[in-house]
Amino acid sequence: MDDPVHLLLQELEQFGKANDAQAGSRADKMLNVTPETGQLLALLVRATRARRTLELGTSNGYSTLWLADAARALCGTVVSVEVSPAKAEMARHNLERAGLSPWVRLQVADAGPFLRQQPPASFDLVFLDADRSQAAGWWPDLQRVLAPGGLLVADNAVSHPAELEGLLAGVRSTAGWLSVVVPVGKGELVALKPLA
Repeated sequence: MDDPVHLLLQELEQFGKANDAQAGSRADKMLNVTPETGQLLALLVRATRARRTLELGTSNGYSTLWLADAARALCGTVVSVEVSPAKAEMARHNLERAGLSPWVRLQVADAGPFLRQQPPASFDLVFLDADRSQAAGWWPDLQRVLAPGGLLVADNAVSHPAELEGLLAGVRSTAGWLSVVVPVGKGELVALKPLA
């Protein structure tokens, strides 16, 4: 990771903390992942050589920067989906500042309909950091859009386990899938799709 990206990540980390401490509603919060989670995401992208990454829940682009920097190293791409136009614009600006825009396609859309429109096996890694209450309902489409051997990573598996309970139950009851909850940051559910 080069210095401009690293410095911007530090800036956005501080901005997110300050913003969320004074935000009046959940919709006004950035709800960024922790730096350790960002590092884990970048490591997983590189280790699995995931050239096609999908992020559901962009916010201001903090986690997107981690994913995009790893994708750049692999000549890969990130598609990031954000329902809030204002947050998507913030993310677009931050990606431009970091010089990572060429590796990211931002979509302003609701994650559920977006997932339903994607072809099978279109992503190597999916990072889920959107509306956790919808995650269990997205499970069939999450399975479908992941390539065989692909990874699903869901944030907040430790901080909000009840909200991810349905998704976790779906993963654990689907034949061939392997999963673990990693106690990094707010807790990451990491699930591996079987090769066949």
